[in-house]
Amino acid sequence: MYSGRVTDLFTTNIYLVRHAQSDHRVREDELRPLTAKGMVDAQKVTTVLKSMKIDKVLSSPYPRTVDTVKHLADSIGQPVEAIEDFREQHVGGWVDDFKDFSRKQWENFDFKLEGGESLREVQERNIAALLHVREKYKGMNLVIGTHGTALSTMINYYDPTFDFHSFWTIIDRMPYIIHLQFQNEPLVKIEEIEWMEEQA
Repeated sequence: MYSGRVTDLFTTNIYLVRHAQSDHRVREDELRPLTAKGMVDAQKVTTVLKSMKIDKVLSSPYPRTVDTVKHLADSIGQPVEAIEDFREQHVGGWVDDFKDFSRKQWENFDFKLEGGESLREVQERNIAALLHVREKYKGMNLVIGTHGTALSTMINYYDPTFDFHSFWTIIDRMPYIIHLQFQNEPLVKIEEIEWMEEQA
């Protein structure tokens, strides 16, 4: 017999924000700060996303990601919730030819340097964290501060056509914002959020 009960439908919006420009003179990945330009561009993230009614701001714990979304978090009176599993790929050492290294990784998701992570491992870690926060904060509008490789593996999880060439196309795009929309669990939308210099 039909009970008349309607299943609750939760729309969860997640905005994945790749950090702004960082200072590559600092080789320690977990310590690398934003450049002066990066700090300015971080405020543009607030300009672009302020109309999205953000409820919660989360981030990789690395300074460059936290600092990219902190201005937005401050604007809504919320702290940045750092989540370790949203951190960037641990490469295993400094790589001089990053393009060649990246191509090898995208051609073989299990390729990695000694002591480093493969793209498969990065993807599994980041997707597990993403699904956890989607469930924890279901029905909310979330921002997650993230990194180029980590973000790209999350896009690839939902869109397997995203490959090395797609990754290299966005290599210098910082900040870079991707919107994921979920209806309960299924993903129903994935789109890039455009931002322009004049939006600042």
